[in-house]
Amino acid sequence: MTERFTETLKEANATAWSDAVDHRFVTQLFAGTIADEVMAAYLIQDHRFLDSFLTLQGAAMASADTFEARLRFGRFAGMVAGEENTYFLRAFEALGVSEFQRENTPDKEPTKGFQAIMREAAATRSYAAALSVLTVAEWLYYEWAAGTSRALPESFVHAEWVTLHDNPDFNDFVAFLRSELDRVGPPHADVCHDFFSRAVALELEFFNVAYDQ
Repeated sequence: MTERFTETLKEANATAWSDAVDHRFVTQLFAGTIADEVMAAYLIQDHRFLDSFLTLQGAAMASADTFEARLRFGRFAGMVAGEENTYFLRAFEALGVSEFQRENTPDKEPTKGFQAIMREAAATRSYAAALSVLTVAEWLYYEWAAGTSRALPESFVHAEWVTLHDNPDFNDFVAFLRSELDRVGPPHADVCHDFFSRAVALELEFFNVAYDQ
């Protein structure tokens, strides 16, 4: 049986991928032991992605070659703009993060990198390029969230960050992204490998810098 294209992309970045999935941030998230200042710093930076992420979602919707795919992207964009954004606001309040902190904390380098690669992929008008970045952003999070039978932590700030990335709708969306990239990616393999590899490296570095206070 021929290996799935998305598996070849993941295997080409196996070390960085596993380092991100097994990162101490993930271990401490499930244990509920992440210090509030680390979680706050992480969420402030992650929330900065939403604008660029929605831009990338829109580009994927515009460049998709089927109506069914555009519907899937539209539904997921609604979840990000609604349920996920609301989680951020509730978490900021619980962690005592002021609006001033949210607006004035400088972007860290991986944040700048993610914003740039999302907008770069969107600007290509290539469905394969957009899918390559989106698949990393969602599949890697699915793997650390769903790849364990560990109990959820008590704090909703920690627990809901897990369940946002491990629920039937999200899991189905990850499966959809992979199937689409498997379908359209091979003729654009060089582009896909480039965007996929850079996105995986940014994911790992994003976890690392959460601890830099």
